Amino acid sequence: MAFDGTEGGQITLEQGADLTANYRAANPNERLGNFYGKEILEELLAQEGCKGIRMYYGQDADGNKELVLVGADSDENDILDLVVDLSQPCPNRCGKANDLNS
Repeated sequence: MAFDGTEGGQITLEQGADLTANYRAANPNERLGNFYGKEILEELLAQEGCKGIRMYYGQDADGNKELVLVGADSDENDILDLVVDLSQPCPNRCGKANDLNS
């Protein structure tokens, strides 16, 4: 089955809060999330043939969880011309406490 750019979907805040609470309970003292700026995400999506972004789980040398982002085409293949990480981790850059991070 091919990607067409409509994959994924919206969930409620309550569903998101449940998912992130489950993660925090199973992974105390772990990174909660990663922030990527608009410019790098737009650059990923602007690649020729890109239908969306694939996120790979990774781990840095200190054992912190990371995400590695690449574009993906309609044939479900990674576009490897641009590979993204260097996010701003939460914590310490989480913003105000809310249902997804507290």
